Amino acid sequence: MKMNATAGLRMQQWLFCACLLLVGMAGLTGCASKGGPGDSGSEIVTDSDEPEVHRRARIRLELAVGYFEQGQITIALDELKQALAADPSYAEAYSLRGLIYMRLNDFRFSEESFRKALELNPRDSNVMHNLGWLFCQQARYPEAQQLFSQALANPQYGERAKTLRAQGLCQVRAAQLAAGEQSLLKSYEFDAGNPVTAYNLATLLFQRGDFVRAQFYVRRLNNSELANAESLWLGVKVERRLENRDAMQQLAAQLMKRFPKSREAAAYQRGAFDE
Repeated sequence: MKMNATAGLRMQQWLFCACLLLVGMAGLTGCASKGGPGDSGSEIVTDSDEPEVHRRARIRLELAVGYFEQGQITIALDELKQALAADPSYAEAYSLRGLIYMRLNDFRFSEESFRKALELNPRDSNVMHNLGWLFCQQARYPEAQQLFSQALANPQYGERAKTLRAQGLCQVRAAQLAAGEQSLLKSYEFDAGNPVTAYNLATLLFQRGDFVRAQFYVRRLNNSELANAESLWLGVKVERRLENRDAMQQLAAQLMKRFPKSREAAAYQRGAFDE
């Protein structure tokens, strides 16, 4: 079976959020390092120790995050401008600006923003991840893989599953199918409940003719509340290849009942199993 390197990357509701690391609110509020009673030789640091300039910038950034999450991009950018006017060295603000411009498909400004964030904080694996994904969108695969590897090399990085997933998706796009499979498998080990990982791993295995292993991953996904039209349709095709007629019909019935107007339902009605 011919392998389509871009197949499995649609996932309409999953992919963008799964591959980007949004600057989270928890990371924004922890600007002052809080010491505890057991810290010897240092005074306990409280919120009042945060410089006023940084406090103003942080509040603006928190507002920008909220607007970005609500899809109010222009307002988010305006808040970011005010955050950077208050504190031009605020790395997190540049990182969020990079995400916003990536969402807008303005890759030049997105790259500039991420690079500025890394200039200010060279060890930020989140920014490395996002810049790597940006490069992947531009088919700059060697640069993307280098950044993913750098992010994963940080022993304190807590988003390994996400970066391994993005790395695997990018390797599939680059037609590095064996490497992509290994990255997705590692991501699955860290986060077996992620639908993007499960779907793309199952898709890759299906297109390589490994139907039994594809069945394992897509069945687990379709037995969860995260199943959608694409995963059900993939399940139908997997069960058909394995000649499991009852399982195939059950999945097809779910597809037609839950997503009757989807293109996957239309493909099933046409019998277009090779699409």
